[in-house]
Amino acid sequence: MNSETNPPTPAGTFAGEDTTRPLVVDLDGTLLHTDTLHESALLLLRNQPHLAFLLPFWLLGGKAHLKQMLTARVQLNAPSLPYNHALIDYLQHQKKQGRTLVLCTATDKRIAEAVAQHLGLFDAVMATEGKTNLAGQGKAQALVERFGEQQFDYIGNAETDLAVWAKAKQGIVVNGSTGLLRRAQAVVDVVHVIAKPPIGFSEWLAVFRVHQWVKNVLLFVPVLAAHQAITGELGITLLLAFTAFSLCASSVYITNDLFDLESDRQHPRKCHRPFAAGRVPVWVGTLLAPLVMVLSFLVAALVNGPFFIWLLIYFAITCAYSWSLKRLVLVDCLTLAILYTLRIVAGAAAVNVPLSFWLLALSIFLFLSLAFIKRYAELQVHESNSVNKVHGRGYYTSDASLVQQLGISSGFAAVLVLALYLNSTTVVLLYRAPEVIWAAVPLMLWWLSWMWLKAHRGLMHDDPIVFAMKDKTSIAIGILFIATFLLARLW
Repeated sequence: MNSETNPPTPAGTFAGEDTTRPLVVDLDGTLLHTDTLHESALLLLRNQPHLAFLLPFWLLGGKAHLKQMLTARVQLNAPSLPYNHALIDYLQHQKKQGRTLVLCTATDKRIAEAVAQHLGLFDAVMATEGKTNLAGQGKAQALVERFGEQQFDYIGNAETDLAVWAKAKQGIVVNGSTGLLRRAQAVVDVVHVIAKPPIGFSEWLAVFRVHQWVKNVLLFVPVLAAHQAITGELGITLLLAFTAFSLCASSVYITNDLFDLESDRQHPRKCHRPFAAGRVPVWVGTLLAPLVMVLSFLVAALVNGPFFIWLLIYFAITCAYSWSLKRLVLVDCLTLAILYTLRIVAGAAAVNVPLSFWLLALSIFLFLSLAFIKRYAELQVHESNSVNKVHGRGYYTSDASLVQQLGISSGFAAVLVLALYLNSTTVVLLYRAPEVIWAAVPLMLWWLSWMWLKAHRGLMHDDPIVFAMKDKTSIAIGILFIATFLLARLW
């Protein structure tokens, strides 16, 4: 038996292949880097969560019934699904050789036909419909009845495909493990292998969005504003709080990515995210999200009760954002501003530091401006791709100029709050040379103007806070900003 481990190219046919036999192709995990059943269930959970409790009852009627019920209520967007392009290249060459291509899958027939129509490669579609789930032995029997035993070749990816390979003349293993390849070679002549790259460390970093954890340094702001040193027990408490918030944020990011699969796949950059691209299975995210959330709550319980409550509030708002608020125009930006500010509130609760009116007022205006920057940058990307309505959001690309005006106004309102704070009695009590802090006002004006300039030029490719942590100009302004307060304190 011959196996070829290099990806196929459309330039030739592999040794030993007979193009006169029909070539049968599986869908989930083979032609697609995802499972349509899992994605349909997630879409139902996002769009009609009140029906989620019916899933076990539908499953009692069999997998075919479950798929039928899901497909009747949600519709996957076939063109946006993550296709296995290496396999498609191979199939296109086989098609040019005059070979009959058959899509045979356990997926519901409506989804299979939509995929076949989109690709325009297949001569026939065999799929699950009615009460028959076309998988394993059922698929093997259906293919033998249609073509005859050893009268077709089969491309698959899973243990259930072994029954089909046993009835095929030749086999191609796609996205399978080494163990599956060995078992397949024991029952069929494997003429080609299309391997899926393993999930690397960088993929897991992207799944958890570790780079976004930098936003949780906002938990340290209340302590620094109160001029307290972060040492000893205070430092350990803040470290636990940072860990709890980071894990909670990762759980939310995973959930968002699972709910935003279709939207992300239509975005020029977000389409490369692990779940959207199919590099990490969606079922992995479905398990990870609640596990990481529980771990976050356990760590938060080690901090104190008030912090735990604020983390619960943060989680509840992020859930509301994921399910509905992010699709409401303007409300989404207000929600993001609140979520940023909640980090500061939670940080104060973690170490029992009172929050000042000035810090809260500055935070809400500043973070609202940053939220508008984020949305404005996304609108620019869609506008450059000639998209009129942003999928999954309440915005049209024509709203970009208004969003820009609202964001700049919010940012300058934050600067005004800072200026008014510098004239308060609190500043006189905390600083030896309060007049020095006035240098912070033009610095903040400069930074906000710089951020909006970068966004206007289409250079804001990340969350604004994450962008600022990487941007040399922002880092320099931040150092100068902190230096003015230190100088005013120590003068």
